[in-house]
Amino acid sequence: MRVCFRSSVQPGLIDEYRRRHAAVWPEMLRALKEAGWHNYSLFLGGDGLLVGYVECDDFDAVRARMALTEVNARWQTEMATLFEDTEQRPDTGFVALEEIFNLEDQLAAANAAD
Repeated sequence: MRVCFRSSVQPGLIDEYRRRHAAVWPEMLRALKEAGWHNYSLFLGGDGLLVGYVECDDFDAVRARMALTEVNARWQTEMATLFEDTEQRPDTGFVALEEIFNLEDQLAAANAAD
């Protein structure tokens, strides 16, 4: 499944957010991969809008697997102060967006109909 989600980084802390993501801890990278996060990207707007994209078997399941890791607990604690809602862990504040169009899916359907 493909999942796109959004969150918000505090505008005054965007540079710090970028700095931390320029060199994510190797153990965090490995944990994400082992938990089933594939083709994972983050996109950040100048206003703090954060958009993520991930391919996975099940979004709730990969998030739950990450929640069980010690490195994720440390990472979320480190990142929490950078987000708009500092009352919750950043990874629990993701708002999933509905996918309404995918080029490959529609091309495959159109080709099958030909």
